[in-house]
Amino acid sequence: MHRLLLLGCFWLLTAPRVSSIFQRPTGSPAPPRLQYLLEPLHSTVHTQRGATATLPCVLRALPRNYRVKWSKVEPANYRESIIIITNGLYHKNYGPLSPRVRLRHSHRYDASLTITDVALEDEGRYRCQLVNGLDDESVSLTLHLEGVVFPYQPSNGRYKFNYHEAKRACEQQDSRLATYQQLYKAWTEGLDWCNAGWILEGTVHYPIINSREPCGGRLLLPGVRTYGAKDKQKDRFDAFCFTSALQGSQVYFIRGHLNFKEAGQACRNHGAAIAKVGQLYSAWKFSQLDRCDGGWLADGSVRYPITTPRQRCGGLPDPGVRSFGFPSKEMRTYGTYCFVGK
Repeated sequence: MHRLLLLGCFWLLTAPRVSSIFQRPTGSPAPPRLQYLLEPLHSTVHTQRGATATLPCVLRALPRNYRVKWSKVEPANYRESIIIITNGLYHKNYGPLSPRVRLRHSHRYDASLTITDVALEDEGRYRCQLVNGLDDESVSLTLHLEGVVFPYQPSNGRYKFNYHEAKRACEQQDSRLATYQQLYKAWTEGLDWCNAGWILEGTVHYPIINSREPCGGRLLLPGVRTYGAKDKQKDRFDAFCFTSALQGSQVYFIRGHLNFKEAGQACRNHGAAIAKVGQLYSAWKFSQLDRCDGGWLADGSVRYPITTPRQRCGGLPDPGVRSFGFPSKEMRTYGTYCFVGK
């Protein structure tokens, strides 16, 4: 009997805390979500590649023996990578971001994180966590780079990449594997592509605007179609890469009848490098580069960017980066696109 009374008392003591998640009395104020951390005014911070960005995290009070831990949520493995830990007096940096991060610390309550020379891989979700015994709390923020997603396949045809090769291929073209959110946004902005490709999370998708027979059939609605998770070693697809504008950079065209080797030398003669695919897409998207001339790129492909579609420039109705594929590198038919960084 005594044991039942004790269990009953224990249930009464603990039940309100559990049930309050589901049954808060009508009209009663919600308990404050944060005790020490201020809710950020804006949960998304917009920035550019190469810029300096600050993710805000400010305390309203300083508890005893507290720590603030910054971490980044990695979409590829759904884990959090620690970036920096501070107790207000001292701090320690961790991981690959270590050389480019610091605490803003503009006043004693400020634990905001500053990232210098923002890179493509910095985009994503960050967490500022106050570690204070049983009263831990956190705020989440998103660092957003305006960018462009493009499909990519190698010179030997489609569906040749396993996941790790796709990841490496994007990085070689001044980009990275796109996240699902980036691919979805690109689809809403008009990306229509029939070939399936890897994304950063390790899943495979393709975006369709115009339903058609070779792409799942006419009866399927437009959308980002999915093959789901695939074997990262054995399964082979194309890649969807994401790139962004780089401050202080420029892509320009050199006219001529050049083979691939001559194209690279022509860029070097001007103090530049032959452009990568991601750099051409970035110039098309953010600098409105518009040329009808096919030009060599660093991967051996020949492409040209069109922002104002017209009949004599391929005749397609939508803007885009057109491709002549991977012609023989000995052909002297095309000019070249060159890249100058900051």
